Parts: sequence; structure tokens; C-alpha cells
Amino acid sequence: MAEVPRWHITGDWFDTCNCSIPCPCTFAQPPTTGDCEGILAWHIRTGNYGDVRLDELSVMALGTFTGNIWEGQTKASMAIFIDERADERQRDALQMIFGGRVGGWPGTFANFIGEVRGMEFARIDFHVDDDLASWRAEIPGKLTSRAEALGGPTTPPGKRVQVYNAGGCETGPGGVATYGKATVDSADAFGFKWNRTGRSSKHIGFNWSGPDA
Repeated sequence: MAEVPRWHITGDWFDTCNCSIPCPCTFAQPPTTGDCEGILAWHIRTGNYGDVRLDELSVMALGTFTGNIWEGQTKASMAIFIDERADERQRDALQMIFGGRVGGWPGTFANFIGEVRGMEFARIDFHVDDDLASWRAEIPGKLTSRAEALGGPTTPPGKRVQVYNAGGCETGPGGVATYGKATVDSADAFGFKWNRTGRSSKHIGFNWSGPDA
């Protein structure tokens, strides 16, 4: 196997799932109803895998699990979608990184996955408001994930409902979770199928690098 190059990617991650707000998974607790199913979306703002640039490329996934995944009670069943705009070298790099094969946080996250139902290249439309008022991602005809930032009568103007030092941060230690409410959470692919609104969503930035020292 060729020597793994140094890589580094930064960007946005969010999910929409069937948990009540706030999703207990971020607090390293069992899902609201015992089972979690949802959509995960990553967008690389800047990044490289060796000399391969990865800026502005996206990845989405579907996932489900039962029990507390952080305590090793269970492993997730997932399906992965990779941005079709990526050229051959970029596709290879994204599969290496997000497949957990070249270390960093994705290498740790891969330990929570027990089954991959499939992988395909797809058009991914992704957007996050600069002020985190809303976020959305879509694969036309298969996945739609949209949310608006959570607020309330005591949330100061212009501020967001956020969690620091989460016990189960999906993008790794140190992430800041901004909570939202899903306006669309719809999936129909690889045997995953649901359509709901009003459940949990959260945005967390990521800053990953590898391979591990």
C-alpha cells in the first residue's frame, strides 16, 4: 500500500434524526426512543489529501442504530453518498478519509459502524447560513435534510442555542453543537425510508487531520 499522505479538512457537519430535541446522543445518552435513525451531512470548506484539493466537496450518509452507541452497546448501519463533482483522485481521497482508513476522527468514528449498506456518487446540494440561522442538504429524489436554528424566549438576539464540551460530539472532541429543529427529514434509499418534521437537528463544525502520529 502506498504511503498515506498528510491530510487536513475543515468544514460543517449537521444531522436530522428522529430524536426529541435535544438529541441525547450528543450527551452520550441512549436515543429518545431507544432507536436512532437519521441523515448526516458533511461539507468541506477547505481541505487537502496530500496534493489533492478537496475544497467545497460534500458527503452525506444515512444511519440507524439501537442503544447507546457511545458505550459500545451497538454499531450503526449506514449508507454513504459522495459528491459526484469529485474527480477520480478526489473520490479516492474522500473514500479513504470518510471510510476511516487514514486515521483522524473518521478513523475513530469507523469503529461505531457495523454495516455499510451501500455507497454511491450523487449530486449533493449543501448550504449553511453564515449566522447558523438554518442549514440544509439534499440529494434530489433520495434525501432531504433541512433545519432552522432553535431559539426561545430567553435566547439573546443574534445568539444560538449551543452545547460546549459535549459528551458525545459527533465530529470529535471540542466541537460546538448548535441546536436546531428539523423542517424536513426525508429519506428513501438503500432500504432507509422515513419522512418527518419537528425533530432534532444540530450543526457542528469539524477540523480533522491525519494520518495519526
